[in-house]
Amino acid sequence: MVTHTTNTKEKKALSRFIQLLDGIFPSGAFVHSFGLEPHIVLGFVHDKQSLKDYLDNFIIDQYEKLDFVFAKRVFKLLKEEKLNFIIKEDKKFISMLSYEYAKASKDLGENYLKHINFDITKDIVSNYFEKVKNKQTPGNELFILSAYAYELDLDEDTFLLLWCKKSLINIASASLKISRIKPSDLQKVLFTFDEIIEKSINQCSTNASNFNPLFEEAIFSHLNLEPKMFVT
Repeated sequence: MVTHTTNTKEKKALSRFIQLLDGIFPSGAFVHSFGLEPHIVLGFVHDKQSLKDYLDNFIIDQYEKLDFVFAKRVFKLLKEEKLNFIIKEDKKFISMLSYEYAKASKDLGENYLKHINFDITKDIVSNYFEKVKNKQTPGNELFILSAYAYELDLDEDTFLLLWCKKSLINIASASLKISRIKPSDLQKVLFTFDEIIEKSINQCSTNASNFNPLFEEAIFSHLNLEPKMFVT
């Protein structure tokens, strides 16, 4: 009986996050390209393998060194019910992002909150959401969804896998518009990343860094091109 209840709760959590992370969900979705367009224009990304290499590096520089680091901190602090430290990390994370990225992350975090801030049972999650509503903390997208995953008892690693895969799908989809990579090849590339992401989650850094060579290389290689923000 207990096993059945646990499985049902896990399925509910997964179902909600599949809905939340869908790009057509009313709260919207965004992904910073981190140099995708310049890399395609300059010929660095031109086929299935070069796109896979690009996304591999994206995971290493963006997720292992930044997103995974902060999300794991949030889960730990939620378990310890240290609200002030969560707020401190929330502000630190947002300060490490570019202006456009930080604004989109904060706006989407607040938008997500409008759709999920009901029937919250855990005090630490409710208190954090209240601080976001009262403008006492940025409430970026990653922190809002991490807190909601904790509320639903969604496994931390599963949440991080879904979070990373969402961005990879959005970035890869954007390449369809500006490259000749076939949709079928795109799917093959994305299917290879589940195990790679799991490995990255397990070996992610404990110290956060916002240096992304893909972004820097694009800026210095072509002064008339810059990474864009895809927003829905």
